[in-house]
Amino acid sequence: MSGLLALLDDVAAIAKVAAASIDDVAAQAAKAGAKAAGAVIDDAAVTPKYVHGFEASRELPIIWKITKGSLKNKLVFLLPAGLLLSNFAPWLVAPLLMLGGCYLCFEGAEKIYHVWVPHDEDHSHDQAVAGQPTLLEEKRAAGAIKTDFILSAEIMTIALAAIPDSNFWMEAATLATVGVGITVAVYGTVALIVKADDIGLYMSENGRFAITRWLGRGLVHAMPGFMKVLTTVGTAAMLWVGGSIIIHGLEQLGMGWLGHHIHDWAFAMGHMVSESWRGTVEWFSKAAMDGVFGLTLGMLLIPLIKQVIEPVWVRIKGSSKNTA
Repeated sequence: MSGLLALLDDVAAIAKVAAASIDDVAAQAAKAGAKAAGAVIDDAAVTPKYVHGFEASRELPIIWKITKGSLKNKLVFLLPAGLLLSNFAPWLVAPLLMLGGCYLCFEGAEKIYHVWVPHDEDHSHDQAVAGQPTLLEEKRAAGAIKTDFILSAEIMTIALAAIPDSNFWMEAATLATVGVGITVAVYGTVALIVKADDIGLYMSENGRFAITRWLGRGLVHAMPGFMKVLTTVGTAAMLWVGGSIIIHGLEQLGMGWLGHHIHDWAFAMGHMVSESWRGTVEWFSKAAMDGVFGLTLGMLLIPLIKQVIEPVWVRIKGSSKNTA
C-alpha cells in the first residue's frame, strides 16, 4: 500500500512538472509570437493575392493547400533547421535570412516592374495557364508556399531569438507552438478576408433586419476594392520585410551604417511632429525607407536573376532530368 501511495505521489509530481512546462511553453510562445507580429501581418497581407481571380468554390481549397504547405515549411524544414543553426552555426542565420530577403525584394520589385513595363510573354503564359484551372491553382499555391517559406523563416527566427535560454526540447516545443498558432491565425484571417464577399451576399439576401441586409450589400460592394488594396499592401510588405531583413543582416555582419542612417532619419522625422504622433511617424518613416531600399535592391536583382540565375537553374534542372 505504501508503495502504491509513493507511486501516486511520483505521478502527481510528474504531472505538476508537465503542467508547469506546458504553461512555460505557452507563455514563451505568446511572447515570441508577439515579437514576430510585424512579419505575421505581412504574411496575412501577401497571401490573399494568390487566390484573386478564382471561382468562389476554389478559394478555401487553395487556402487549405497553402496552409498545409506553410505548416510543412515551419515544422518540417524551418524548426529543425533553426534549432540546429542556433545551436551549432549561429553565424549562418543572418546570411541565409539575407538571401531570403533578397528573394522578397526581387519578387516585390518584379511585380511593380511588370506594372510599369507589361511583359507580353508573361501575359500570354498566364493566359495559357488560366485555361487550365488545376494547373493555375498549382502554380499559384506553389508561389504562395515559396513566399511563405521566406516570411516563415523570418517569423521563426524572430521567435527563436525571443525565447529565453532554455533546453533544446523547450525551445523546440515553443517554436512548434508559435509556428502552428501563427499559421492558424494567418490563414484563418485570410480565409475570412477572401470569403467576406460571400458572407456579405448571404447577409444581403437572408438578413432579418434592414441594417443587416444593408451591411451585407456594403460588404459585397467594398470587397473587390479592398482586395485590390490588399494586393498592393502585400507587394509593399514584401519590399518592406525584404529590405528590413537585408538592413538588419548588414548590421549583424558589422556593416550597420545604412541601418544607423535610416534610424537617425526616421528619428529626425518623428521629431518634426507632436509627441503624440512621434512614434507613429518614426515607424512609418523607417518602414518607407526600408521599402525604398528593398525596391531599389529588387530592381537591381531583376536582370541578374532573369538573365543569369534563372537560365543557369533551367540548364541544371534540364541536365538532371536528362541524366535521370
